[in-house]
Amino acid sequence: MSATALFDNSHYEHACDQAIAMCDGNLRSTIKALIMANEYLEAELEELQAAISAGCIPETSRSKMRSKSSAA
Repeated sequence: MSATALFDNSHYEHACDQAIAMCDGNLRSTIKALIMANEYLEAELEELQAAISAGCIPETSRSKMRSKSSAA
């Protein structure tokens, strides 16, 4: 990542504005929604890590592998 990308907060500022707007300006609701989204993503990650540890390949990876083999 370049030094300018590290100091460019406009993307985050815009994302914050969007999140707050989606919660009608209610900061407590915005924080709650972000916490819930983070918990959901953490649970998804744990499921994927468990599946990979068990030797399963996630469906999205499987379909990408099929696409590559059929293209060859």
